[in-house]
Amino acid sequence: MSAIHFYKYQGTGNDFVIMDNRKGEYNFLTEEQVKFLCDRRFGVGADGLMLLNTQEGYDFGMKYYNADGRESSMCGNGGRCLVAFARKMGLSSEKLSFLAVDGPHEATLKGDSWVNLKMQDVNGVELGSLYSYLNTGSPHFVKFVDDVQSVDVYTEGRGIRYNDRFAKEGTNVNFVQSLEQGIFVRTYERGVEDETYSCGTGVTAAALMTAGPEQKEYVIPVQTLGGNLEVRFTKTGERSYNNIWLCGPATLVFEGNITLP
Repeated sequence: MSAIHFYKYQGTGNDFVIMDNRKGEYNFLTEEQVKFLCDRRFGVGADGLMLLNTQEGYDFGMKYYNADGRESSMCGNGGRCLVAFARKMGLSSEKLSFLAVDGPHEATLKGDSWVNLKMQDVNGVELGSLYSYLNTGSPHFVKFVDDVQSVDVYTEGRGIRYNDRFAKEGTNVNFVQSLEQGIFVRTYERGVEDETYSCGTGVTAAALMTAGPEQKEYVIPVQTLGGNLEVRFTKTGERSYNNIWLCGPATLVFEGNITLP
């Protein structure tokens, strides 16, 4: 039995358990322990868990686990929360750089809790008749709908995530409604295997798919169940995008100690 000190952060309702692992003291965590910490009834409760690691050549390294206990692909809201946490831990540069599983990122903070996170460039999008499929650090299936509030996100999202094509690797599934100003996005997340209040890489994927044919800079306001985000990017070709920024709040909820089983 070992007690650990943790912090709980949320970014538009996407919530995370975070530990400062710069001394390597949490390298022992097992899949079952991560799953326990993310459990909403028996543990702390979160969509995922992150470790703030030391990383040569960067301000820090990001290690991300899904709620199912397995290490996962990039998490946009998680990245924003980890940046806010890094600032709390004393990393005070105006611009922070870190290495995540999908490569290097940079971020800036505005005030105490607004984080602008630079995402990877996107080159290549699969366009179907009723969907788009692209990778924004994690794989995303994007489907536009007339009324996003009426969609059964769990059932429809799960059906796509576990279909013959995606069952093995999994995909995240986003349902998107165009609004007068921006879009409303709801997401079924693999690894959580349910709808989350918000998904940063999903919001990014959805925003990219709202761009018109013009190659220019776009600013897309995004609503999620957990709050408002903004995605800024430049469309550079028919299916290519760069200078992509995911912007939104990242807030400390509480910190505490818990004994691991």
